[in-house]
Amino acid sequence: MDWSRLPPLAALRAFEAAARHRGFSAAARELNVTPAAVAQHVRKLETALGTGLAFREGRGIALTAAGQELAQALTDGFGGIADAVARLNLDTGARPLTLSVTPAFAAHWLMPRIGDFWARHPDLPLNIQPSVDLADLRRDGVDMAIRYGGGTWPGLQSELLTDGDFWAVVHPDLVEGRKVDCLADVADLPWLLEHYTMERRAMIEREGIDLNAVRMQLMQTNWMVLTAAQAGHGVTVQPRTLVEGEVAAGTLVKICELRDGALGYYLVTVPGAASSRLRTLRRWLFAQVKTSDDAKGAPEGAP
Repeated sequence: MDWSRLPPLAALRAFEAAARHRGFSAAARELNVTPAAVAQHVRKLETALGTGLAFREGRGIALTAAGQELAQALTDGFGGIADAVARLNLDTGARPLTLSVTPAFAAHWLMPRIGDFWARHPDLPLNIQPSVDLADLRRDGVDMAIRYGGGTWPGLQSELLTDGDFWAVVHPDLVEGRKVDCLADVADLPWLLEHYTMERRAMIEREGIDLNAVRMQLMQTNWMVLTAAQAGHGVTVQPRTLVEGEVAAGTLVKICELRDGALGYYLVTVPGAASSRLRTLRRWLFAQVKTSDDAKGAPEGAP
């Protein structure tokens, strides 16, 4: 379609409304403009098309033959657009929300808590997609992604969900009978890291650990690293969010804490796409983070 050959959309809307209401005043109220503005749009449209479309008749207007033909075409066209938008809105409201998360975040943070979401929002279906890649939110129909990083993804909106605190953790059997307060105390043990986690490697090396000198196992995904750590295969450094549950359960032991304030888990969305259902999911996620933080800060033995 060559849009340059069409009159301005505002003029077409004004004429369609005036033709439907048979007057400028009612059309103006519908469009929230003045009657004079509607009349001016109609005059400009007549000039652009080189033919008369409407004329005064009593307190309203009547349409010429050309005006009747154009008015019918515009009513059909705008009506078709309105119907399509209504169908899309209906589909959007009925389809599940799609949440893209990394497999490690899904397994170690989201899934232990998801029962609470299902119980609180039984009428809000949620499709969880585990993936290590940042999905194309627009193309793939993803409503929200949760990703780890510095919070900058071009063309997308991000909001920090959890902080960049890290814990060095290990299976309790690997440190049984020994005092461990820092990374140097476990430098002799096997180490587990995901490929390409350069920021995490730099953080560990700032603590005095030469990763070229330790027994290192590199794995393709962080989910594999966490599973191997829980099986007792080595030491790993992980975002606190992912391992605090295992530490509380005693399946992993915290050696020490590290911090990198530039990193964290972020909610990533398309700008301006915050539906009421998406806002409900966002509120629930932040409530879960607050509950975890409150529990972490509670005195030992508190309920």
